[in-house]
Amino acid sequence: MKDKLAQSLADTFNRRSFLNKASWGLGTLALGSLLPSQLFSNPNEKIVTVPNRAPKAKRVVYLFQSGGPSQLEMFDYKPYLEKMHGKDLPESVRKGQRLTSMSAQQSALPLVKSPYKFTQHGKSGAWASELMPYTGKVADDLCFIKSMYTEQINHDPALTFFQTGNQLAGRPSIGAWVSYGLGSANENLPAFIVMVSKDAPRDQPLYARLWGNGFLPSKHQGVQFRSGSDPVLYLNNPNGYSSADRRSMLDALKDLNQVQEEIYGDPEVSNHIAQYEMAFRMQTSVPEVNDLSDEPDWVFDLYGEEARNPGTYAANCLMARRLLERDVKFVQLYHQGWDLHGNLPKGITRQCKATDQASAALVQDLKQRGLLDDTLVVWGGEFGRTNYSQGKLTADNYGRDHHPRCFTMWMAGGGVKRGITYGETDEFGYNIAKNPVHVHDFQATLLHLLGVDHEKLTYEFQGRRFRLTDVEGKLVKGILA
Repeated sequence: MKDKLAQSLADTFNRRSFLNKASWGLGTLALGSLLPSQLFSNPNEKIVTVPNRAPKAKRVVYLFQSGGPSQLEMFDYKPYLEKMHGKDLPESVRKGQRLTSMSAQQSALPLVKSPYKFTQHGKSGAWASELMPYTGKVADDLCFIKSMYTEQINHDPALTFFQTGNQLAGRPSIGAWVSYGLGSANENLPAFIVMVSKDAPRDQPLYARLWGNGFLPSKHQGVQFRSGSDPVLYLNNPNGYSSADRRSMLDALKDLNQVQEEIYGDPEVSNHIAQYEMAFRMQTSVPEVNDLSDEPDWVFDLYGEEARNPGTYAANCLMARRLLERDVKFVQLYHQGWDLHGNLPKGITRQCKATDQASAALVQDLKQRGLLDDTLVVWGGEFGRTNYSQGKLTADNYGRDHHPRCFTMWMAGGGVKRGITYGETDEFGYNIAKNPVHVHDFQATLLHLLGVDHEKLTYEFQGRRFRLTDVEGKLVKGILA
């Protein structure tokens, strides 16, 4: 067996083959110095290599609030619920819509008012509760969408649907699609970076597949940054191993991988080579971006004191700004703890305290640095919460169940209108009354703002062309600037 492999390698590297390949290689290098590097990508891999139109957004930061934030406590003000508090949800409003197994067996569905005071903010008059004072201050820079909806009523399929365009696991994540379609503007950092708050309650699990590449080439998967001295696993050299040693090892490994690619024609080999090289370059770029010593005190005051504590939501928001400054294409933050089936007043107060200031600070910081106009900021979860109490309603406590039929997200910068509220819910906050926005519509609009037609960003897999929005999705033109 070893003799056959040795003979195969010898055939690959005989004198005639070497001279032939070397001559082609020199010509390719000369041509490569004159043409964009993207032109040398695998033609079967990348369908879209440049935007279909001039992009409004060059980069995206997606602040994903995992667990389903309650829109009724934060943004969707419903004074009618104050009058109806404690009364049963009318069947004429529910209209036989599906309930989760957690509240379907309740003998009554008592409506719950929000105990928090709502006020209007800025010239736009956007409503926000006292839980979100910092978000209220930047309301004129935000576009609130109060008519989001999804068909998925449980966490895993709903979260997977938002992140991949399908409720079943296995499809590429939204960040991977962006990386695949648009590539990277910084050769020393990945195009898609993910951070998970260390300080959030672990009520619902997060899976690496939510930022995975699915059937796309592996180099498009999200790279998770963690808190601590080693933000990327296995990036640092082992003790006693120098950068020169690593460079020598990578050069030898690259030669072996190229031989394997020529023999077997496996396209993933070139992706592995690219990932090794990226990891080598990140040994310099990651410590630099992770070093916050050059940030002045006023920046930490803006994001909040927790921004000094690596891995917290506030610190991740600050890190996101630093990555966006360096033209990372897609930055995604996950913050868990919003799944409040019970004890909602205490839980949502904790959640808003942890996220409100830093979310608003990121918008302010990008704006004052001239980055907001071409950076799209997205805030939202996988669904909303019901207008009725799950379990017993008491004078000072209640919970809310999952509600996919209407919930609130907000966006800022990157080509969306500022200071507007799009869509409405009925007076009960249970159904959409105006301008519904489906998950696929949101995904299509996000790609549009990046200059990509969602119907043209496709990848052929197992005989079918797939896309993020599957066979659906339409632009939400009413929010476009």
